[in-house]
Amino acid sequence: MVTIRKAREDDAELLTEIGMRAWRKAMASVGEAAEMVANARDAFAHFTREGWVTITLVEKSGVPVGWAAREDMDENITDFWVDPEFEGQGIGTALLAAVEIEMKAQGCTLARLQTHAMNSDALTFFEKKGYSVNWLTVTYNPKLDRDVQSVGLSKSLSDASATGYGQEF
Repeated sequence: MVTIRKAREDDAELLTEIGMRAWRKAMASVGEAAEMVANARDAFAHFTREGWVTITLVEKSGVPVGWAAREDMDENITDFWVDPEFEGQGIGTALLAAVEIEMKAQGCTLARLQTHAMNSDALTFFEKKGYSVNWLTVTYNPKLDRDVQSVGLSKSLSDASATGYGQEF
């Protein structure tokens, strides 16, 4: 059984581990350096300890298996991580739907996120969920000693039935 709930402070360590496993899988196509792994672990640990109030998590049979965050509680989904062991089981779909419902309830009309351009699994997933690529940028990463491309995606959260002019009869 899949359930969605807001994170609690005592979830931080589990969320860090989920984030690390998902991050390592996502970084496989880019490559990683040892110091990047340490920095990522520190960043996940700090964020999940300090920013847990902005995190929505998904559980399977009562065990956390993925999470998403909106650091500023605006239209930006800043983190979206599903434990690779649970991919393809509807976990990400359920989590994304819950985050989008929350965003709509808070008045957001657009959802935005970004990922690295070589993260084909993420790109495919979000495009299937109605997200479109809006921008591409290239940034030099000194730890990898190469340029890394990132893409920004967005999706309208407005009801499609609300478009058009006038009143329907």
